[in-house]
Amino acid sequence: MKNRSAISGILQMRCPQCREGKMFPANTLYTTQFMKMNDRCACCEQPFTPEPGYYFGAMFVSYALNAAFFIIVWLGMYLLMDNITVTDMIIALLIVVLGLLPITFRLSRVLWIYIFVRYDERENYKHELNS
Repeated sequence: MKNRSAISGILQMRCPQCREGKMFPANTLYTTQFMKMNDRCACCEQPFTPEPGYYFGAMFVSYALNAAFFIIVWLGMYLLMDNITVTDMIIALLIVVLGLLPITFRLSRVLWIYIFVRYDERENYKHELNS
């Protein structure tokens, strides 16, 4: 087992405690199941939903991510295109936000749980011993 950094764990959507187990089932990103989340880490048994309503705060993370996408797309279109209309910008923003919705949803949940659940090297060590 390699020692993943927090950024690597977040981008790969791994368990915050051991950074090994996957938080979401495989091959469900751009399907109707993109919101489905594993109940527990397969490696360390960390619950991914510690209490009801736990991910309510992830909504604020999602809002911040979407605001960043909005600013990037708006600035990119404004600086790179001549004669851009407000309608064109709104359409482009809708396409970007809706296209990135599954990623934004998952990433906001991963970031939220990484804030509250700390990495435990002992969990990673236990996993190596059991392998």
